[in-house]
Amino acid sequence: MNQYKLYYLLHTDEVTKNLIANAYNAVLHERENGISGYFDLPSESKLIIEELQKENEYEQYEDIALIGIGGSSLGTKAVDSFLRLKRDVKRIHFLENPDPVHLRATLDRLKKEKTLFIVVSKSGSTIETISIFKAVIKHFGLQLQKDAKQIIAITDVDSALHKFAQEYGIKSFAIPQNVGGRFSVLSAVGIVPLTIAGYDTSKLLQGAGNLIERFFALQEEHILQKAAFIYQNWLQYRMNVLFAYADELEDFGKWYVQLWGESLGKIDRSNEHVGPSPIAHIGSIDQHSFLQLIMEGPRDKTVTFLNIDDFQEPLAIPDISLPYLEKTDFVNGTSFNRLINEECEATMQSVMKQNIPVDRIIMPFMDEEAIGELIAYYELLTSVIGQMFGIDTYNQPGVELGKKILKTRFKS
Repeated sequence: MNQYKLYYLLHTDEVTKNLIANAYNAVLHERENGISGYFDLPSESKLIIEELQKENEYEQYEDIALIGIGGSSLGTKAVDSFLRLKRDVKRIHFLENPDPVHLRATLDRLKKEKTLFIVVSKSGSTIETISIFKAVIKHFGLQLQKDAKQIIAITDVDSALHKFAQEYGIKSFAIPQNVGGRFSVLSAVGIVPLTIAGYDTSKLLQGAGNLIERFFALQEEHILQKAAFIYQNWLQYRMNVLFAYADELEDFGKWYVQLWGESLGKIDRSNEHVGPSPIAHIGSIDQHSFLQLIMEGPRDKTVTFLNIDDFQEPLAIPDISLPYLEKTDFVNGTSFNRLINEECEATMQSVMKQNIPVDRIIMPFMDEEAIGELIAYYELLTSVIGQMFGIDTYNQPGVELGKKILKTRFKS
């Protein structure tokens, strides 16, 4: 089980208590009335795993080409990046961005007969995704009816992509209507490719489910108190910085930025523009860049430190003394596991000494259960903060204008 620690004080007045109670009850209402369905994915998605294991028809593929963008890929990529070096799994290649150089290079690396193609779009008509899918069809000479078993579609029921899949006999998995893209990693969106790749997705769902049930059964204090602090102080602390101490968490940071940004950057019922900005960094790399801004720049940030207690990797710093470099010898013989975590602790203490609000998340190991719990933690935290702001956490009207403009530019 992951550990959560707050290092800042919360108001204990009646206003704060009522804020927390009302937000908790509102999120409970969201679950009970199906306003958002991500709460129930840890149990519902078990059926997907059972179906895939029963069919067992994708073993012959060595690579998976996942065609999707944003919520259709970021969560899956976060889990894959976190665990890939610890697991013997199929390689997932993410075809997300219509960058022609990267796209061409990725397609050229793949062999048609060894690749399973998974196209993911909740709406079924995402311009980047469908355009890349067309490029994949042409590059590999896919014959849609003949090669149908080599393609999987993941989309909303009755979407354009769903109808396309039905037309050609392509296997499709449905995304629940009440689960938005950025909350969909524990639906078929993530569970299908991650299960086929070889990850223990049952443990992923278990980790997420345990935290969700604990939140609703015990009104998990850390999430509620952290949300209340962020909401009550956001006019001063306008940014939340996630400092993750593992390279393998870089893509998780990108998922967090999308989840937080699309969910909380809104116009509230008072017609005010609200939402603290998410920033994701990797320690110890970004200690040598962004940390200076945190320490001596504007006091407008809260910082979350995220680290892994046990990497289960014994690699140690050799007991070697190099001429002129003797001042680094104090860490000789120490494991890199200890070095990176001591850097996390030292940096956190230095930030706290500047009276900057800090909290911490400690993951016990690099495994499916830990990352599943972390995903659920951030989804719940986002929902609670959204309720405190009085916004619709699950829509994203601000991104629609650019899509309309793009369409008009191609028509002009």
